[in-house]
Amino acid sequence: MLSGERAPDLMESTSGKFTVTNKRNCRRRAQRPCPAKTMTTRRLSRSTQGFFERLPAEVFDMVLELLSLMETSVFSMVSKAINSYIVSYVSTHTWRNRMILQKFHYSSSKEECILDHYKSLGLLFKRCTLLFPTKDRLKFIYSSFSQVPCFMMEGCTASSKCLGFASYGVFLQTLIAGWDELECHRVFNFLCNFTNLPRKMETTVTGKPGGAKGALQRLELQIRLFCRNVLLDPWQNGRDTLFWLTCILKPWPMVSQARLLFILYGPLQPNGKIAWHEVGDGVLAQGALWDLAKALLLLHADSKDWTADTILSIIEELTVLPQAWHMENTARLLILCGNSICYSFLASKAINGRLFEIARLIAFLILVCEKDGYCMNWSVKMMQHLCKFFSTAPDKWSFIQSVENMFSEVTMEMYEVVLAANHNEDLDTFQNLCSLLNASAHFHTEMVYTFLKDL
Repeated sequence: MLSGERAPDLMESTSGKFTVTNKRNCRRRAQRPCPAKTMTTRRLSRSTQGFFERLPAEVFDMVLELLSLMETSVFSMVSKAINSYIVSYVSTHTWRNRMILQKFHYSSSKEECILDHYKSLGLLFKRCTLLFPTKDRLKFIYSSFSQVPCFMMEGCTASSKCLGFASYGVFLQTLIAGWDELECHRVFNFLCNFTNLPRKMETTVTGKPGGAKGALQRLELQIRLFCRNVLLDPWQNGRDTLFWLTCILKPWPMVSQARLLFILYGPLQPNGKIAWHEVGDGVLAQGALWDLAKALLLLHADSKDWTADTILSIIEELTVLPQAWHMENTARLLILCGNSICYSFLASKAINGRLFEIARLIAFLILVCEKDGYCMNWSVKMMQHLCKFFSTAPDKWSFIQSVENMFSEVTMEMYEVVLAANHNEDLDTFQNLCSLLNASAHFHTEMVYTFLKDL
């Protein structure tokens, strides 16, 4: 044994064996400080990483209250733990009452501010539910917005002046931007269940168009406002609008599709109701049918889901709802729909030998060109194209003669109306008569020039 070294203690165990214990090592271990006891908060129990995650829940809530919606949406992507906390935070009644506005009957000066607020809300919900399955995301959103009356069909008393549907549409557009078609179909099905939209549509398409019942008229307007403001109008890209319009129309037969298109895009009366009878009783303003024409053009551009024959059949159904339209309104709709649809519509009648209908429609197409300032050369070219459908010279002559006779007939109809009225009455018909005479002169001038210019 080395000098200066202490002998180890010998301790006898109960089994008769001995164990060597180094007291110096024991003392060194004993001198190490024990870890201090810490208080574990509710937030710390979930995660031990990150500064914010170590904050007490009450302090974290105070931090979140100071953030804007945009800042909160960015913050929700920092970590899974923070995302989970923010989801819980925005689920509280306190936050919902403070951030989800429920009053939408403001002046137009506040409209942009409200829509921007709901766009930011859409971005927040998009980011904080990023890890959720689509079904759970939609349920979470429904739980947050289902108590807002202005987001519910028939839940608002001032729907035509309310920003509720428009705000909901901006929110939804921001939320689902970039989602694939399958997910968007799930969104549409969810909204149908949420609003009972198919049942409401069935009530309108099976009822009498423009019926006297006030309840049906209000329901038509509610469907129009909800579908336009929530599903159709918020999108800048026509392909997105086409997707939602197809979702709305496809489940229905063709007659119902025509009625739904009129409900969604047809002209309105000054009191805000849908102008079912006005399209047949008189001539509408120049731009009254533009929305309807744009919807038809959108469907016509999609050859995958909508064939040209389907579009023509829908137009045929449209122009007799709820009774035959005034021919000038039909002509104006066709011109607004563009060359392809207008020509195909007239050609289908030519193929079926419906000369009277073609002749009357052409007369009013020429009248609309005169009144709305379109080039008369367009109507001459349309006549030339239609003549090609008649193979023999007698058939072509019969077609041209029908158009000329129709000019005389329409002129006499207008003249008789003017004679039957007083000087101060029916001024519109007198002006229409003057426009028709001018249109006839300009059309025939252009026609003669077309045939003589190459001589």
